[in-house]
Order: sequence, then C-alpha cells, then structure tokens
Amino acid sequence: MNNNSRRDFIIKLSSASAAIASGGILSACASDSAPMVNFNYGVASGDPALDGMVIWTCARYADTPLMNVGVPLRYELATDNAFSSIVKSGDTTSTAATGFTVKVNISGLNPGVDYFYRFTSGVYKSGVGKTRTLPSLDAKQVKMAVFSCSLYPAGFFNAYAEAAKSDAQFAIHLGDYIYEYGSDPSKYGNTDVLNKTTSAAMGRVPLPANDIVSIDDYRTRYAQYRSDPNLQVLHASMPWITVWDDHEFANNAFMTGAENHDPKTQGDWNTRKNNAAQAYHEWLPNRNDPLDIANRFKIYRRFDFANILSLHMLDTRIEGRVQQYANYGTAVSVADYQPYITGLTTGSDVSRTMISSTQLDWLQKGFASSTAKWQVLGNQDIMAKIWWPASVLTSLGVVYFNPTPTNQAAFSQTITDYLTAKMTKALGGTLTATQTGLLDPTLNPKLPYNLDAWDGYPLNRELIFQSIQALNKPLVALSGDSHNAWFSQLTTLKGQKVGVEFAATSVTAPGFEAAGLSTMGPALDGSINSKQWIDGNGKNYGLIDDLNYIETKSKGYLMMTFTLDSAKGEYIYLDTVVSNAYKSTVGKTITVTPDLKASYS
Repeated sequence: MNNNSRRDFIIKLSSASAAIASGGILSACASDSAPMVNFNYGVASGDPALDGMVIWTCARYADTPLMNVGVPLRYELATDNAFSSIVKSGDTTSTAATGFTVKVNISGLNPGVDYFYRFTSGVYKSGVGKTRTLPSLDAKQVKMAVFSCSLYPAGFFNAYAEAAKSDAQFAIHLGDYIYEYGSDPSKYGNTDVLNKTTSAAMGRVPLPANDIVSIDDYRTRYAQYRSDPNLQVLHASMPWITVWDDHEFANNAFMTGAENHDPKTQGDWNTRKNNAAQAYHEWLPNRNDPLDIANRFKIYRRFDFANILSLHMLDTRIEGRVQQYANYGTAVSVADYQPYITGLTTGSDVSRTMISSTQLDWLQKGFASSTAKWQVLGNQDIMAKIWWPASVLTSLGVVYFNPTPTNQAAFSQTITDYLTAKMTKALGGTLTATQTGLLDPTLNPKLPYNLDAWDGYPLNRELIFQSIQALNKPLVALSGDSHNAWFSQLTTLKGQKVGVEFAATSVTAPGFEAAGLSTMGPALDGSINSKQWIDGNGKNYGLIDDLNYIETKSKGYLMMTFTLDSAKGEYIYLDTVVSNAYKSTVGKTITVTPDLKASYS
C-alpha cells in the first residue's frame, strides 16, 4: 500500500471510529425484517504467521429481547479494501459463551502480504481492518510499535492514534492493556494531581465502579477500553502481538495471589484469575481459545520475522512467578533487603522464579534453534539491573514514607554526594574518606529499587543471560510496566554484557513524574553531567551503572526498526494525554549494532 492509500485508509478508519464513539454503528441501511446488529467495538487482528493470522470482532443484536442470542456472521478477507478480490471467507457465530466476541484463525495465505478483512451479518457490516502476514525471507526490515500500560482513566490514548498514522507494520503490547481498579477517586489513576484533572473531568470514569472480579466485570472493562476510538483505529490498522501483565488480573499478581486481591471480600484467587484470563482471550486477537481451560494460562510463544529477528513473547507474571519479596524494594535500611541479599549470595534464590522451568526450557531451545540475527524478548517487566547505591535508595524510602521538606533535602544531598564521588574517581581526582566509603560496595552496596521486576528474581534472570551468552547471539529485551522510558545494558551478575533493553514509556499510566521525581532522570543515567559519561562497556557515571537513558515524565510509545545490521529504537513522546489535542516528538533515537554497541541521537 502506498503512502496515499495508507493515509486514505487511516482517514476512513478514523471516521468510522468517530462514528462509534458518538453512538453510531458500522452497518448497512436498516432492514425491517432483519434485527439490527452492532459492531460497536470494531475489528482487530493478531498473532500473525507466515500464512495467516487471527481476525476478531464483537457482534450483538441491538434489540434488548435478543441481547443474549447468538449472531450468525460471515467473514471475508481480501487483497484490496474494496473486497473485489476475496481470498478467504466463511461463517461463524458470536455467542454468549465468549461474551459475543469472535475469533477466526485464517491460514493458507502468502507471506509478507497485506490483507483486508470484515465481518457481516445480513445487511449489517463491521468496519474494515487491515492486517498482514509475517514477512517473507527477502524482507529487509521489520518495524513495530511497542506499547504498555494503558490506563483508561488517566488520559486519552493519543499514543495509539499517533502510531496508527505511522509506518509501523506490527503492534506489540507488553501488558497492562487494561487496569482493574474501580472508579473511586482514591483509586489509582482516577485523580491526576500533576495535571490537576480527574477521570470524571475527562469523561473516562472506569466501568464497572468496583474493582473487577467476576467474568462480567472483566468483560465490561474490556468493552469500555475497546470503545475508545484511538484504540479501535490502531487495532484496525495492523496485527497485534500481545501478552498480559498484572493489571489484566490485579496489581502485583503472581501465581497464587496478588497485592490487590483480598480473598475475604473478592473471593477465591483462582476463580478471579480464570475470569481474567478468559476475558483476556475473548477480547484480544490471539490464538488462545477462551474456553480451553487446559491451555488458558499458556501464552508464551514465538514469532519469526524472516531471518531478521525471532520474537519470544514471555509470560513473567502468571505462569511461573512466585510471590515477590515483602517490601517490593521500598526500604529505609539495608536490613530490609537482608532476605534478598541472603537469597542471592547463598544461591537459595534460584527457587524464586518469574518463569517456570518449562518456559525457561522453551526459551533456551528457542534461542538455540533460531537462525535470525536478533533474539528479541517481548517482556513485561524491566529486565536490566536497576541497582541504586544503598545510601540513595534508603533515603528515597524515607521520603516515600515521610515526604517532608527535610527528608527531601536529605535525599537530594545523598544523590549529590554519591555522584560527586563517582565523578571524582572517574576523572582521577583524590577521594575523601567519606567518598571512598560511598564507593565501597561493602559499605554502600548496590540494591534494586523494584523487586516486582526481574531484579527481584536475579538467579532466574541469570539462567536466561547465561544461555544467550553461551550462544553468542545479540539479545534485545523489549519491556514495559515501569511507566517511563529506559535504555539499559543487560549484564550478568559478573558484569558481562549479553544484550540491551529498550523499555517503552506508558500509553497513559503515571510514572516517576507522579511521585514528584520527574527531574531524577539525569542523575540516574548520568546525563546530569556536562557530558554524559558512558564508557566502552556501556557503563555510565550516574546512579545506575547499566542505565544509559531514561525519560521520567512523558507518555507515548516506542518504535522499533530491525534490520540485519541494527536494532533502532525511537522514543515517541506526546505533550499531553489529558486532552485529545496533542503534539508528538521523537525524544531520543538509539541504534544498536549486533556487537551491542549503541549510538544516540
């Protein structure tokens, strides 16, 4: 499709979505003899293969007496958006068993080809979606838009609208596609102190009003998100590859529970977890059958993009994660980290996993069998070692629990003291006794700030790093969850570099900036200095050794372009998410070569 055709197609999609948002439906003229069918949640495609993909819609009768009756549907897939050349068609039915959502697994297509699809029921028609198969072996590049953390009440999905206008070929969503919190103003995301607005003021109050627990709750929440016109446009523009994180279930979820799950008031965790997983598979265009209980929690899978990259989509949340350490990294003393330190130094932490031994074996075999240049992880949580000096981290913990001006000033001073010592040593200056102590890892150890991320499961991570290191293949982790943008080195516990991590900022969810830490970025990545000091191994002279770039205030998405020669990440930022009127900029471009050397622009 040329640029003009793509532009016209996106304009049509935008117009259709605007009609949906204003209460319209995508249909033909009404018929006296045919009950009206609504396609109010658009169309979507996903899980592309060399010869096909999954196409999706949700169809219900508009008349109340028929609201629980299944809708017979016809699907069509063509090589043109006028459907003059239909290559696949067939019949299906939307039923109450899957919340009236429908997924069709299309096969028998050609690789590297764009297709158009739609659903019909009598005279009523869905919108038209555009999709594509995985690229053929002669492909020169792969371009994908990467998203995470789409909190509906926190703002408008401008990132989706912007990506729909781009030349991305695929969309990757790394989790927190929805959030589980209810509409109480005290609930996370409903009040934006920074922008002085609320979900009610923006017309984005979560439905239902309670934290979602039942299957109907989860379905209602997905329906609300999928009513968003920007989300509909992007789903209709390209195939998606998705994975869940915690908020598709409940905050800080793990195999047997979650921080935001109270069995006394919300019932059995396994029941809620099954409700959440079923609704996820109903509303996302993946290959999972929502009613297949035996395989409901197996979502790790691999996609091969020619010989350019193999994308290994992980499940670091539900399939194999044991409960996190109790303090999640918010601590006011080194003693608070003692269980973590003991587990790491004695090796007993090896039993604490984010992914099961089964998934790890699958991943290691995937690394070994792939003939692609790049091994890429579709990974929910920050994978790099985000280790802070204990002097700074514990001071941050004091501010977290008691944000007085005195404590905030003390926190700022700990940062200045540590960075001054680090730069003095880097420039060959003479250290004071105090500065020597700050740089002594015995007296001032490096500790992780987020034990819900991979840092909380370091020996499980180490097994992945050692396996890719043995194969000598370049590793790129694409990560979400943190609500800010990061670029980091991936290093073993011995400090050996095995890959890099591009972590996307959130679509809307607040990050460091909401905690008053939007100015911390330069201290973390070293750019606070007149020159950003990054040595040949990628180490910087900020607070975090393996971190080379962080942006701590903007929302948006990450555009990744892979070729045989490079992996390029462009951080796309929006000037606002509390208004539909926005501007976008490329905040940073980072290009990595197969020898894992990075350049910045």
